[in-house]
Amino acid sequence: MLQYKIVPVTAFAQNCTLLWCDETRKAAVVDPGGNLERIMAQVEALGLQVEKLLITHGHIDHAGATAALAELLSVPVEGPQEEDRFWIDAMATQSAKFGLPPADPFTPDRWLHDGDTVTVGNQTLEVLHCPGHTPGHVVFFSPASRLALVGDVLFKDSIGRTDFPKGNHAQLIGAIRGKLWPLGNDVAFIPGHGPMSTFGDERESNPYVGDYA
Repeated sequence: MLQYKIVPVTAFAQNCTLLWCDETRKAAVVDPGGNLERIMAQVEALGLQVEKLLITHGHIDHAGATAALAELLSVPVEGPQEEDRFWIDAMATQSAKFGLPPADPFTPDRWLHDGDTVTVGNQTLEVLHCPGHTPGHVVFFSPASRLALVGDVLFKDSIGRTDFPKGNHAQLIGAIRGKLWPLGNDVAFIPGHGPMSTFGDERESNPYVGDYA
């Protein structure tokens, strides 16, 4: 089964996630936005072997440390979808704008698309392209563990912003209702910021995208 550990990073308290297969102890770092020493301390404490980095989208608080961590660990980068290339190419501009440490752009070893799968050890996750917050945003879903890593698509009692370049509110709502809700009310999700929730709870009470919104 998949196990996870949330490691908040950057001044935006972004939920970087260590995701690992409990059979092999092989792991992925999902959205390493910064604070590499904090991430690596948890990797070492848990005795994990990081085999790849998974990126939901190209905003700096999610991807700012990707280039540095990939080089440090000599591991590949998978994701996001290629429509986020312009965000990744602008890492230096993003870091200056938000007052974050300098960040380097990178080219993923594998751009991801809707319907792709990624592996972590012996576990397989499905890839869903969920644009709106950014055009190339992806979500990672484990059917076996009933767990989704949704980045900034959905939050407990809220949804992702769509006022960034190439954001699209209608696309975001469509992705949540058309791709996330059908996965099942029992699915727990790790958002990019804030506490975890379930799709069922959000369908019942989320004021932006719930069934009664």
